[in-house]
Amino acid sequence: MKILAITACTAGIAHTYIAKEKLENAAKELGDTIKVETQGSIGVENEFTPEEIKEADVILISADIRVNKDRFKGKPVVDIPISMVMKSPKGVISKIHEKLGK
Repeated sequence: MKILAITACTAGIAHTYIAKEKLENAAKELGDTIKVETQGSIGVENEFTPEEIKEADVILISADIRVNKDRFKGKPVVDIPISMVMKSPKGVISKIHEKLGK
């Protein structure tokens, strides 16, 4: 499964980047490809291209702040608190597989 994920916490520092790393490791273990865009204190990093969005199977937004979803029209979007990824990144991705049947 091709996953695009956004991580963003209220401070935009630690949890944003810890969640990114946890998601990348979990996706790798589960055989998925993932690209994580961070929206942290220094702005947006690793921003998705329109082509990447088009090819993605799912958009995972793991954030405690508002994230603009306009660019994801027509894509399945999973919106969860960042704490869920911090606690169980593999569980989050496995649940997405289950829900999407992929």
